[in-house]
Amino acid sequence: MNSSHITQQRSWRGKDIVLALVVAFGLSMPNFTQAGRETQPPAEDLIRGKQIFLKYCSSCHGLSGKGDGYRLLGPNPADLTSLATRQQSDRDLLKTIHEGKPNMPAWKYRLSKKDSGDVLAYIRSLDK
Repeated sequence: MNSSHITQQRSWRGKDIVLALVVAFGLSMPNFTQAGRETQPPAEDLIRGKQIFLKYCSSCHGLSGKGDGYRLLGPNPADLTSLATRQQSDRDLLKTIHEGKPNMPAWKYRLSKKDSGDVLAYIRSLDK
């Protein structure tokens, strides 16, 4: 057996393990391009995400997501276009959407997982 064949076998084992974890825990896998970046979500998801964002999020986060909307006493709304937000994982941002933060309601009672995912896709498009 040559070394490239062994390397190829190891990489397939890793992919098999990831797939098994996805199936076992019901996780969803993002689509990755060759460079390891997620692919662009469908346009319908972005449009829907924008509509939901404008309805529920823009009053505080601002129309462009810069955190320049309505401010309450306490922490200001996050600038969703900031480097700090861009560096957060999708999992962390979805947790914030679902669970809320001080001065931010938990949206898990109003938004479905699909809705939250579409909002996240729209938020991710703001920094581009």
